[in-house]
Amino acid sequence: MRSKLSLPLRVELWNGEHIDLSSEPPLVTIRVPKPASLRYLLSPSLYKLGQAYVEGALEVKGRAADMIRIGSALAASNGKGERHFIHPLRLFSPHTRKKDAEAIRYHYDVSNAFYQAWLDPNMVYSCAYFETGGEDLATAQMRKIDHILTKIGLRPGQTLLDIGCGWGALAIRAAERFGARVLGVTLSENQASLARERVAAAGLAERVEIRLQDYRDVSGQFDRITSVGMFEHVGVQHLPEYFSRINALLAPGGVVMNHGITSTDVEGRATPYGGGEFIDQYVFPQGELAHLGAVIKAMQQGGLEVRDVENLRRHYAKTCAAWTENFENRAEEISRLTDAKRFRIWHVYLAGCAYGFAHDWISLYQIVCGKAGEDPAQMPWSRRYMYE
Repeated sequence: MRSKLSLPLRVELWNGEHIDLSSEPPLVTIRVPKPASLRYLLSPSLYKLGQAYVEGALEVKGRAADMIRIGSALAASNGKGERHFIHPLRLFSPHTRKKDAEAIRYHYDVSNAFYQAWLDPNMVYSCAYFETGGEDLATAQMRKIDHILTKIGLRPGQTLLDIGCGWGALAIRAAERFGARVLGVTLSENQASLARERVAAAGLAERVEIRLQDYRDVSGQFDRITSVGMFEHVGVQHLPEYFSRINALLAPGGVVMNHGITSTDVEGRATPYGGGEFIDQYVFPQGELAHLGAVIKAMQQGGLEVRDVENLRRHYAKTCAAWTENFENRAEEISRLTDAKRFRIWHVYLAGCAYGFAHDWISLYQIVCGKAGEDPAQMPWSRRYMYE
């Protein structure tokens, strides 16, 4: 490694010796507790290094952002930058209600206190919107919600379905500021419980309902529909069905917004260096990312017309960096809220996402749609209304 790389990395061996890969002071230290653990360093990838850190085979000290940057450099020097196709068995893995609910609970039901420790006060767990780049996280998250609700032209008295409502921030804002009647659905019991408490505390119980329910089981029609950070759990092969169901729930003349992470690989392959493999195993079971082109095609297959597309990749890189900083600043508290393994998973996951967005491995798009074939006279002439 030292012959090929110059990195601010120190490797400490089990016998007390250490090796520096640069003359610079080390920003990251990897301790190898026993000879068998060297195998993770002999042919490194982000998956192998992440696995070794999470499982305790290697001990790593340093800021998560530096860990990811140095780990990526190690993987690149080893020629591990190729993207891999999703295994064929994954493509045909059924996204049943039971499996989807289990995957959601695994990721979101750590504890509400865990998420409260590093999210903004409104607990918005999705890409923020920075109009100038100088906003703090809480301000940027509220601007994101307002940006979405303004984009879909939400008006007083209209009905809004929020698919994957999280802890209720968007639903509450839609009722409180925009005067809508809102149904929010989630598969996370922890989210539903706290969201209901927040709705009641805001005095909005008459206008906002939070259900523990699969979106496929929702009935009726809604003037507006939002889906923020949810469609990544649907499965690429099931996107046409997903958008078809949204179309069925959308009232004539209605507007829908899908806000979600996409792959930047035209073939929909996983992120390089094994990062996608790590996330699949440890963070988002059943999660799959589609390329923007595949998403738009699936929307049209589902009977929706794409009307507006906005790239927020830069915004998500900054959001994840802010989450990482919050996580590390409150590391002692967070370590008491979960077990050591899950702490290590999230420590590198958040920083890895910031790195992935910054380096165009993944992206984030807001896509506004309506029912296909409707009279274009109901569409705005320009995007000016989004910023008024």
